[in-house]
Amino acid sequence: MDSNIKVLKFGGSSLADAEQFRKVKNIVMADERRIYVIPSAPGKRFSGDTKVTDMLYECYNVAESGGDIDEIFSKVCDRYNSIIEGLGIDLDLSLEYQHIKWAILHHAGRDYAASRGEYLNGIILAKFLDYDFIDPSTYIKFFDNGTFDSEITNTLLSTELKKHKNGVIPGFYGSMPNGTIRTFSRGGSDITGSIVARAALADIYENWTDVSGFLSADPRIVDNPKGISFITYRELRELSYMGAGVLHEDAIFPVRFAGIPINIRNTNAPEDTGTMIVPCTDVFDSETVITGIAGKKGFSVITIEKAMMNSEKGFGRKVLEAIEKEGLSFEHLPSGIDTMCVVLHTEEINTCRDRLKNRICASVEPDSISIEDGLALIAVVGRSMVKAKGTAVRVFKAVADSEINIRMIDQGSSELNIIIGVDEKDFEKATNAIYHEFVK
Repeated sequence: MDSNIKVLKFGGSSLADAEQFRKVKNIVMADERRIYVIPSAPGKRFSGDTKVTDMLYECYNVAESGGDIDEIFSKVCDRYNSIIEGLGIDLDLSLEYQHIKWAILHHAGRDYAASRGEYLNGIILAKFLDYDFIDPSTYIKFFDNGTFDSEITNTLLSTELKKHKNGVIPGFYGSMPNGTIRTFSRGGSDITGSIVARAALADIYENWTDVSGFLSADPRIVDNPKGISFITYRELRELSYMGAGVLHEDAIFPVRFAGIPINIRNTNAPEDTGTMIVPCTDVFDSETVITGIAGKKGFSVITIEKAMMNSEKGFGRKVLEAIEKEGLSFEHLPSGIDTMCVVLHTEEINTCRDRLKNRICASVEPDSISIEDGLALIAVVGRSMVKAKGTAVRVFKAVADSEINIRMIDQGSSELNIIIGVDEKDFEKATNAIYHEFVK
């Protein structure tokens, strides 16, 4: 495989109509190293519009209930025909439409129906760019249990890509061992782009969307937050897990494994450099210290108290075992000598709250146990924090000066992040206080 390769993924908003397709072509043709392109299905053209994938899901649901899909499926065809007409290309998808409609009516499956959005968009984009069309169902594989088979996929896809000077590979889907279509979870085209970048031994994976990279805080909470120029994979995972958007966290792993950087770019502002996601970097912002802030509401804290807990062997294991038996996963474990706290998602424990308390009581016989709801978690993340003295003090002081009570504190041993818990009603106020403490 030749070196100096760029793999590009374009999101649904980047390919929503003919005008956006032209922007995409200009971006691709501006750099001869941009040789493999992964398209999403057409997204919303305007507020109130419907994504093609959502229309295809509706087709599936109506077909499964025995209804008539003619009206909704014709709207899907109209979306693609309007793009073809707007681009002025010689392409007729009538036979593809007929086959897809027939397959949906004959129960080809929900994943099949949803995947046709990327499939059709890929055919159009390949024609428009004069690139080869490569159907991922032949090369992106899943195990029988529905999990992604990364190694056979990498082998098959690497071999196939070598046969093409340029190619368009639709995102979002692959196939099961029996040949049926299987889709990834939300943000699946991000994952496909990462898979292709690894298989192509790309130098960079450009992820084109409708924002110019990551912001250091949620703009719905903090006014005009600062952009992030460089971020490491570890920082990205911390922020993505705590709710920061832009890139699906599962899309990190194939390129992280191969050490390929990701560049988040804006299709509507291609001159912006965006955010570079790298395995590691010596670039530090000594003034800001932190890389970003992210958080989520909707957590509950189970507080377990028992005298001499620290000397009771297996205490923590028994508590976590009780949680595991309810099919739950925990978020954090802030603890003291005679106190153990477990943070979980409130919506997950609502159906088993009393049963969970009874399990824990039977396992460890605590002096007391309580469950408190209404907790929000805020993660302050930054690779510079380990080099900056007093970072934790600044976080706590900023929150205290805003007259907000911190209900939980948790810091990883890597000193990459500090997580605090506050009442949900104080979430936005605390986020702003921390942000403005570090970003002047």
